[in-house]
Amino acid sequence: MTGSEAPPSFRLAYVPGVTPGKWVRIWQDRLPDVPLDLIAVPAAEAPGLLRDGGADAGVVRLPVDRAVFSAIPLYTETTVVVVPKDHAISAVDEVSLEDLADDVVFHPLDDTLEWRDLPGRPAIERPATTADAIELVAAGVGVLVVPQSLARLHHRRDLTYRPVTDAPQSGVALSWPEDRTTDLVDDFIGVVRGRTVNSTRGRRTSPAEQPKDKARRSGRPAREAAGGKTASGGRRGAATGRGGASAGRRGARPGKPRRRS
Repeated sequence: MTGSEAPPSFRLAYVPGVTPGKWVRIWQDRLPDVPLDLIAVPAAEAPGLLRDGGADAGVVRLPVDRAVFSAIPLYTETTVVVVPKDHAISAVDEVSLEDLADDVVFHPLDDTLEWRDLPGRPAIERPATTADAIELVAAGVGVLVVPQSLARLHHRRDLTYRPVTDAPQSGVALSWPEDRTTDLVDDFIGVVRGRTVNSTRGRRTSPAEQPKDKARRSGRPAREAAGGKTASGGRRGAATGRGGASAGRRGARPGKPRRRS
């Protein structure tokens, strides 16, 4: 690499509600020479960003187009309803969609849940974003059903949320273009899957490290693997020239010790 070339980096996109900090810290410990650049992106725009090469991989919301992207599901979120603190729902531990029948339930344009039938009463118009819908909930106009991470992201002191037992759930996955599975993508897969640094499917070792690692896995010291000793513990030379010389002396009778004058 010449002085004018930039070092390799890994670009990770992530959607609202996702907190990649743990994986970033592991990456920095494991690959300190490879910068990890975080790119915040709206959930609806994440596929286009990955497809156009704006990021190497992304922590996104499912579903994704499996004809274009590979995806490793990471977790599924609890779905909650966000309500004002003085709402009747705040007095219970959880609710069902039927409990929302009399409420105006907002369905923002950036909704990440896949609804078969929308719950509650429809709003006059759909808010443009989840943040806009939160403002309307705070004004007492209606309620909002979202993944729990988004309720936390838009937390306000005058709002609270409760789990909705029968609502659709949002899955989160690591995704990347299937035709661009690079070494760095594979390294990040190892990070999110919890592979150790010594895993055979983790970070690749350099050719100079491989013999030493192989010797360590076999339980022998590195110098033995390099030819210092045989498996039985003897010097390799004993089987060649010096071994022959020893055999030649084996038949001679030891002489008497010389008397000191």
